[in-house]
Amino acid sequence: MTTDNTALLIIDVQNDYFPGGKMPLEGSEQAGKNIRQLLDEFRKNKLPVIHIQHIATNEGADFFIPNTAGAEIHHLVSPEADEKIITKHFPNSFRETGLLEYLHSKKIKNLIITGMMTDVCVASTTRAAFDFGFNNVVIGDATATRDRELEGQVVKAAEVQRSFLAGLSALGNLYAEIVSTKDFLNGK
Repeated sequence: MTTDNTALLIIDVQNDYFPGGKMPLEGSEQAGKNIRQLLDEFRKNKLPVIHIQHIATNEGADFFIPNTAGAEIHHLVSPEADEKIITKHFPNSFRETGLLEYLHSKKIKNLIITGMMTDVCVASTTRAAFDFGFNNVVIGDATATRDRELEGQVVKAAEVQRSFLAGLSALGNLYAEIVSTKDFLNGK
């Protein structure tokens, strides 16, 4: 993928997902460090960066509560003044936000997608981006999730991560190509 018409999308890298937060994820710190490497590269090359910030407005929400430290974007990826911040209230970053219009206004066709949680907001945003005609690359080691439970069985975070990334890349990378931070930065 060329970097022409390309933007870095950083989804929900917020304090509540890190140790000490209200919803810590497996591997959030390493994913955050990988996102930072990508962010540095995009900044160095003056390429567009879009931060997505989830603010919980649904009844019963217990993390990403408005006006709390947990809802703030993590210091590893703190936005700079010229970087777009889009606030969302649903897993899909396009739902009831200005993301699509913003991407069209900047003539973006290719998205490099990072963030949290892999199986919720990253997956739903990636699938929606495909439906809107974007070419997607998900940086697999720049995403994170947590253990899940199904029918009384714990599904470990690593399995959830692997399964959702495999699903996004199924059918010849239908929704997204999955690459590592290192391979992306090395142009592979």
